[in-house]
Amino acid sequence: MTQKALYIDYEFCSGCHSCEVACRNEIECGIDDWGIKVLEDKPRQHADGTWHWDYIALPGELCDMCEERTAAGKLPACVQSCQAKCLEIGTIEECAAKLAAKGRKAAILVP
Repeated sequence: MTQKALYIDYEFCSGCHSCEVACRNEIECGIDDWGIKVLEDKPRQHADGTWHWDYIALPGELCDMCEERTAAGKLPACVQSCQAKCLEIGTIEECAAKLAAKGRKAAILVP
């Protein structure tokens, strides 16, 4: 079986927390637990006057990439609910190719 990975394009994450809510509902975790969490890299101004303000979706230890859902041919809850469509599931090789093409503000995560 080919190992799956999660590709995250941080450039387009709007911080809506849809992935976080969908995941929490799917795995029915406690208030202090999470499968994916959206963190905020607060705004700050660079020396050149531009601003930095990013949202970072971060899968945690409880993330199993929705094994039951994907076995049934469905997308993981976070991927399905992502309003900005910045989360994708694929093989490690597919995700690595997307990352290489993107070049910045993206990551591959293998839970």
